[in-house]
Amino acid sequence: MKINRILLIDDDDDDQLIFRDALRETAHSCECRVASNGLEGLAILNAEKKLPDMIFLDLNMPLMNGVEFLKRIKQHAAYKLIPVIIFTTSNSPDDRENLPKLGANRIITKSADFRQLKEKLLEIFNE
Repeated sequence: MKINRILLIDDDDDDQLIFRDALRETAHSCECRVASNGLEGLAILNAEKKLPDMIFLDLNMPLMNGVEFLKRIKQHAAYKLIPVIIFTTSNSPDDRENLPKLGANRIITKSADFRQLKEKLLEIFNE
């Protein structure tokens, strides 16, 4: 799948920076918009003329968390087909079981290992 546009929804500035750096090294021409919570993510989706090819979504955020955002976009005709990758620190078995049922395409656990993040991104982009 050719990925030209990504929407990253994550409230942690450090995680945003690391993700963007890894993205730059794995998908050079990919545009990445960033939102700090689900409400900002919805605002970006509603304002953009071209939808993202993929959304990377944290779970624990203020105002609107990742689960609420996921439920909302999967009910929206224009957004429900956008692949959503959960990008989280959670290792909860409940999340691993329930998030795919809500429409998440994949769950990756955040890691401090930059090389590991790049490998995960390359794996996702090459599917």
